[in-house]
Amino acid sequence: MRVYIVIMLQFIIWSGYTFIEWLSKHDQLFYKVIMFFVFFYLAFYIGNQVTKSVQKTLFITALSLVIYTSIHYTMVLFIH
Repeated sequence: MRVYIVIMLQFIIWSGYTFIEWLSKHDQLFYKVIMFFVFFYLAFYIGNQVTKSVQKTLFITALSLVIYTSIHYTMVLFIH
């Protein structure tokens, strides 16, 4: 159940990242990369607080990022 909670929380974080990136569409790539790492750290930190395992948190964070990215780009393909 903890893994499910972490994945849902991280989906919320990745959605927030997508929204913030959309708001800052005129920013330079360097600042977007820094913002990505801030959100990645936030997702990792929250996941680690729930699961209490660094290895499991890293796997869940990478998995949620891949799943969210694939869903995001699939939606972009269908919308445009």
